[in-house]
Amino acid sequence: MIENSNKWLYWTPRVLAIIFSGFISVFALDVFVEGYSFLDTLWALLMHLIPTFLVLIVLVIAWRWERLGGFLFVVLGSTYIILVYPHIEWVAIILISGPLFLIRGLFLLCSCAKQS
Repeated sequence: MIENSNKWLYWTPRVLAIIFSGFISVFALDVFVEGYSFLDTLWALLMHLIPTFLVLIVLVIAWRWERLGGFLFVVLGSTYIILVYPHIEWVAIILISGPLFLIRGLFLLCSCAKQS
């Protein structure tokens, strides 16, 4: 029983981070309706995918070091809030930063479970 809950606790933040990176990647698809040339579209797509790359880089770090990854996930969520707060509705802020804070909490919980 304990082993199953540890597996659940181990995999939940990792799977959620992968799902979240897919979720924010969807927002990059709007570059295809702008009518840019091929190279401009490619450049715009890469620029729009920077948040996805950051989440995936933090996930790779968190996969090995849960505490550091938890700290970096809260940094990502806080940075997003700081950058967009006066310009975006709270619902959008919660939809982006909320999962990052949740993933952070799960990674820290996983780290604490390993120590005990």
